[in-house]
Amino acid sequence: MPTSSSGGRRRGMSQINYWPGFVDALSTLLLAIIFLISVFTVGQFFLSTEISGRDTVLERLNRQIAELTDLLSLERSGRRTTEESLASLQSTLRANEAERARLQGLLDSGSAAQSQAGELNAALEAEKQATGRALSQVEILNQQIAAMRRQLAALEEALAASENRDRESQARIADLGSRLNVALAQRVQELARYRSDFFGRLRQILGNRPDVRIVGDRFVFQSEVLFPVGQANLRPEASGEIDRIASALIELEKQVPPDIPWVIRVDGHTDQRPISTPQFPSNWALSSARAIAVVQALVARGVQPQHLVAAGFGEFQPLDNTTTEEAYARNRRIELKLTER
Repeated sequence: MPTSSSGGRRRGMSQINYWPGFVDALSTLLLAIIFLISVFTVGQFFLSTEISGRDTVLERLNRQIAELTDLLSLERSGRRTTEESLASLQSTLRANEAERARLQGLLDSGSAAQSQAGELNAALEAEKQATGRALSQVEILNQQIAAMRRQLAALEEALAASENRDRESQARIADLGSRLNVALAQRVQELARYRSDFFGRLRQILGNRPDVRIVGDRFVFQSEVLFPVGQANLRPEASGEIDRIASALIELEKQVPPDIPWVIRVDGHTDQRPISTPQFPSNWALSSARAIAVVQALVARGVQPQHLVAAGFGEFQPLDNTTTEEAYARNRRIELKLTER
């Protein structure tokens, strides 16, 4: 009978379904990819909107330049026509004056008869009237040319002002971009400095312990420091560790400026051995419950909830891929990471 029970347990373990964990991992990866694509799409949308706005302004300026060029061509053509008319009228005026001088000479010579003198006087008067009309037309044309020149000067000033506004807009866009890059770089540097100070403070208050270490940009606690094996309830003796961590976080909240969106991400990790209990149907549930327990303990000690995030990674982010007990112990851990919100 014991042999049959042992065989049943082995068959139950062999029938453990790994598929839900694999599907959850793929879902998480898919959500991360969708998030990155969304961020990229939003960035592309704002960039295309900015470029479209600039293209629209440039297209409008090009249309205005084309219209101004056409108007300038028309003005120049009208000016040439006016100048030609003026030259023709001046030629006519000179001919009339020559004719007037000739008639006046005839009149002075007295060689013509009295009747001819009257006709000549009438002709001379007619020539005077024609000359007056020609002079009036010349004056009108001169006024039109002056008005056209004023309009042309105004159009050239408008074109120059439009070009200056375009250059100023481009300069402002470039300046805003550089200032944004500088601001982002400063925020990253500030957050990195606070991360270094925070981890240094944690290292100082926790001391040099083999079960608490820094890995990259994360502070790592072995799960056994805080939790019994297979459980998500904090050990009583873990209260001191949580108190020291909460004290460091409260100090960090006082130091970091309120305009920097930072959070402490509490990550729960398990080893690769599966778990299936009524309380924890999977390693996802166990790792998430442990992370939530740490977050709740920190909040209870005065840490602001908006600066905390709980995340469960199950067995899918191991530090050691071997199947030894030492590897399992390394992979069961709680990680603290200071990052942007």
